[in-house]
Amino acid sequence: MELQAIGIPWYKRENFNELVKLFDDGHKLHDTYPEWLASANSLRREIESKGIRVVCVDIDPESFSSWCKSEGRRLDADARSEYASMVAYRTITDGQ
Repeated sequence: MELQAIGIPWYKRENFNELVKLFDDGHKLHDTYPEWLASANSLRREIESKGIRVVCVDIDPESFSSWCKSEGRRLDADARSEYASMVAYRTITDGQ
């Protein structure tokens, strides 16, 4: 049986403003943490309603920046998605 899962970038309240400034495309994020959180929770529920496991992957400013640098990536949505997918994969395969 194949386990379907998706990693989605997740932000902590205390890191949100720093991340918005850090990301190359931070201007595209919601203006406030509560707006972002409501949108992210809506997306999570939508994905879960399809029977897909969601792994909320914390995007820590320091760890994510280091990963992007080591991978030669910009700090943008594509990198956040790839990072979240990588962490989610590790999470579900280590737990089986």
